[in-house]
Amino acid sequence: MVYDGADVVRHSPEVSFVTMPIVLASRSAARIRMLAEAGISVLAVPADLDERAVEQPMAAAGARPDEIALALAAKKADAVAVLHPDAIVIGCDQTLDLDGVKFDKAPSPQAAAAQLRELRGRTHVLHSAVCVIEPGSAAYPAWSHVSAARLTMRPFSDTFLDAYVAAEGEALTGTVGAYRLEGRGVQLFSAVDGDFFTVLGLPLLALAERLRTIGVLPS
Repeated sequence: MVYDGADVVRHSPEVSFVTMPIVLASRSAARIRMLAEAGISVLAVPADLDERAVEQPMAAAGARPDEIALALAAKKADAVAVLHPDAIVIGCDQTLDLDGVKFDKAPSPQAAAAQLRELRGRTHVLHSAVCVIEPGSAAYPAWSHVSAARLTMRPFSDTFLDAYVAAEGEALTGTVGAYRLEGRGVQLFSAVDGDFFTVLGLPLLALAERLRTIGVLPS
């Protein structure tokens, strides 16, 4: 299906309390699944945004990873809100911070393996940001939130790493940090301190509270 020139998928869970159109400015399967399982029906419309063009000058100016995540979430929401002015638009982004160094998605399984070697035996921070733009809102963005989770990778062996990379393959390039905590990636870790939804890339509890506040979900 094509909508306004963008790939669109409508996800309708069996039970939905949503009474106003909601658009998710993302094609992330994990985020779509989280919302669907929470009973929130969304129209997924990926934002046409050059993320590197946004984050590189911010990083050069000394912006923190959480600030970059918030800026990208807002830019994504804004880009899609132009196409859907009568809907609630949700923008999301996530950054990984290892002792002040921001990691991006790996371009290949080989690059993912190199990243995992850097993360091995150390603690990194995931910042997950969400921005909501409401129809007719005078404020931009109408609401935003960022949450953090601290994750410690165990000192796994090279043998384990090779087997993990072989099993995950190209899937490693789809997530920052080259892991899915809801899948085989959980075996990489010795400790996780933070909200599970934050790790998956969407502060769902805060978002649901905002949707209740504006009357989209029942309170």
